[in-house]
Amino acid sequence: MVLMKMKFSFQKRVKLAQSLWLLSWMATVAGSITFCLGCFLKIELRKRAEVMGNTDIYIVPHTLMIVGLGGLGINYFAGRICQDALDPSRFPQWKTFLKPYYGASMFIAFLMFIAMLMSFIMKGSLDSSLRIGLRNGIRFYKDTDTPGRCFQKQSMDRLQMDFQCCGNDDYSDWFEVQWISNRYLDLSTKDVKDRIKSNVDGRYLLDGVPFSCCNPSSPRPCIQYQLTNDSAHFSYEHQTEELNLYLRGCREALVSYYGGLMNTIGVVVLSVLLVQGSVLASLRYLQTSLEALEGQENAEAESEGYLLEKSVKETVMEWLEPVLKLLQLNQVASEEGEAAPA
Repeated sequence: MVLMKMKFSFQKRVKLAQSLWLLSWMATVAGSITFCLGCFLKIELRKRAEVMGNTDIYIVPHTLMIVGLGGLGINYFAGRICQDALDPSRFPQWKTFLKPYYGASMFIAFLMFIAMLMSFIMKGSLDSSLRIGLRNGIRFYKDTDTPGRCFQKQSMDRLQMDFQCCGNDDYSDWFEVQWISNRYLDLSTKDVKDRIKSNVDGRYLLDGVPFSCCNPSSPRPCIQYQLTNDSAHFSYEHQTEELNLYLRGCREALVSYYGGLMNTIGVVVLSVLLVQGSVLASLRYLQTSLEALEGQENAEAESEGYLLEKSVKETVMEWLEPVLKLLQLNQVASEEGEAAPA
């Protein structure tokens, strides 16, 4: 059963070839944009690599880069076919390459679809990764003299200032860790001794935050220490104070930023996928309408084009048959190899 059959006059075939040529170059440009988006997303993620708990999210930019490069190649190929489509002496040379081209195009389109889905659904993985990474960033903030962690303080300070955030969920996360190194504590003073003895882990905990949590929009000098002690500061009530510190947690800020970026990329990739689908459909119509003229003397006669010669199920099985045969041959060869020593 022929699927989606259409009739094409010579003028329609010419217009189809011209439109396909334009679409193929549009898709080529779209492929380069997709590759650039993948590079941009990877760079943005690497900027905050120190507060990422894992690298699972990198699969999104890597897939985008592969899809972009693949799109560049296959759509350049489609543009070359369009140039020769209406020349009876030049088009037949492309016939042997069309089936591999369709296979490669469908694979790239499938990867595009996967990349689009991942752009929308990887927020959960991003959130959990940032939760772990930010928790470690706060925990190792004081380790400025420890190899591998010496830049953790700088990274956290820049992050909090750039994204106007504080802590993991909020500024109170800093109350739960010792973020001041013992190198900068006078361990002989009573206050320091009392604070260290006041918890079972022997850590110097205080209700204070680093300077990078201070909100420059505050009309008063920033209050960093004794944040929960209202009597320690004039005209201050920590439960209602909104301008002194950044109130939003850094995980929320980063998820919002990267989530918005990935949503935009997902929409762009969806648009590229639609253009790629249009290229495939147009090329298939052009191919079948030209093949219908083979053996005819009048190259300008009307012809019929279609998307699929058989039903979708039959077409899929036809494409899978060589793969299944190859897998069967490999299985038989491996069984024979195992049986040979016996």
